[in-house]
Amino acid sequence: MELIERIKGGLFGVAVGDALGGTTEFMSRREVENVYGYLTEIVGGGVWKLEPGEVTDDTMMTLCVAEGILENPRDPMQAIGEKYLEWFRSKPKDIGNIIRHVLQGYDGNWFEAAFLAHMDLGQSAGNGSLMRCLPAALCYPKLEDVEQVTRIQSRMTHYDERCDQTCERYNRIAYHMLNDAVPLRAAIEREVRGTEYESSLDREPDCEPSGFIVHTWRWAIYLLMTSRSFEETVQRAANLGGDSDTIGAIAGGLAGVHYGYEGIPERYRDRILIKDRLSEVSEQIVELRRRIGA
Repeated sequence: MELIERIKGGLFGVAVGDALGGTTEFMSRREVENVYGYLTEIVGGGVWKLEPGEVTDDTMMTLCVAEGILENPRDPMQAIGEKYLEWFRSKPKDIGNIIRHVLQGYDGNWFEAAFLAHMDLGQSAGNGSLMRCLPAALCYPKLEDVEQVTRIQSRMTHYDERCDQTCERYNRIAYHMLNDAVPLRAAIEREVRGTEYESSLDREPDCEPSGFIVHTWRWAIYLLMTSRSFEETVQRAANLGGDSDTIGAIAGGLAGVHYGYEGIPERYRDRILIKDRLSEVSEQIVELRRRIGA
């Protein structure tokens, strides 16, 4: 599969999972079933009153990371941070509590802002850095760069070490698919076997599909390991309810890298309102990799 297919698949995968799951966010599984039966189409609505094909913070912050890296790939933290702040000033419909607290409190030092938010809120183990981390794996051909930027973008808003570790695991999976042609399930097993998440490889998690990083990652692993197409992956995420947009975006990103852009149904790809921006960023990432030695 061509590199652009996987990179574009990853970014569109995040967006499709986000837009589909945004409809059912905060609902219970039973509520989803009562209202939609089994949701299969991108219809908008939900708690955020989304337009059909409108994305939420998951995709927009993913683009912040991607465009920050493209602006300054050698030292992207400040560029990424400026993108975060620019997006925040646009008054988005959906923004997580941890990230909102950090962006409101930022005063020139990202790590300090993340630490203060962690202390003020009593925790920072949300899934907000995992939902946006994929561009670090897409942009860099060297694993050491992937890991370094992955950890930096996470620690800018989430002080909890579990967030850093999970983002690194996620992006190593993407890296091995992109660079070593390792299949999705084999790449997941490599990162998950022998960890606290091992049971999710073949068994439905015994936790809610919540925004807690541990719960989110358990569900993403399970959906990716037990689905047989991109479409099935994101539909199952959407029908979970709970933090369905973020679980859909996280699972959709890796599924998109695996199945490629053409493996995402055309009716989903064409529905995304920012599809032209996603396509443009995908092309820019391919050019960056050529420039820095992919």
